[in-house]
Amino acid sequence: MSKAITFVTGNVKKLEELVAILGTDFPRQVVSKKIDLPELQGEIDEICVKKCQEAARQIGGPVIIEDTCLCFNALKGLPGPYIKWFLEKLGPEGLHQMLEGWEDKSAQAVCTLAYSAGVNEEVILFQGRTDGDIVSPRGPRDFGWDPCFQPKGYQQTYAEMPKSEKNKISHRYRAIAKMIEHFKESS
Repeated sequence: MSKAITFVTGNVKKLEELVAILGTDFPRQVVSKKIDLPELQGEIDEICVKKCQEAARQIGGPVIIEDTCLCFNALKGLPGPYIKWFLEKLGPEGLHQMLEGWEDKSAQAVCTLAYSAGVNEEVILFQGRTDGDIVSPRGPRDFGWDPCFQPKGYQQTYAEMPKSEKNKISHRYRAIAKMIEHFKESS
């Protein structure tokens, strides 16, 4: 049997979503572990590769890391990979207020999963994107910026949606679907 893959996260909600979306279709066992990884600056793919390499070094085996971005089109993709810090300082209301004065409220939610089989192994990226709009926050405030992101074609924010519905359309779902396909093809 293949060695378990460690999903490196300290975010219980991200872990819950990953497990729910993976379901029983995934051909490998996934365990989770929280380790301190550097918060890097740069472009999305570059950040993910470096974080995954460091996670593989610390774990000493197969790892998956996730990096989530929220990219405002009016701000040319910002806050992007820095969304964690913007959310921490401003909250969902502040994210919405950032676009005050901008006609364009559109955004892209981006999830990048990075997988490495171990130390000094290639890093493979799986990226999912969901288009939407930044709106005045609605719904529970228990998961990041979900209250202010309304996916295109929906009248509800991520926070207002049943988890089962969000998990069929989210940026995370799209990235995980690509990862599942990769592992099915290579097993």
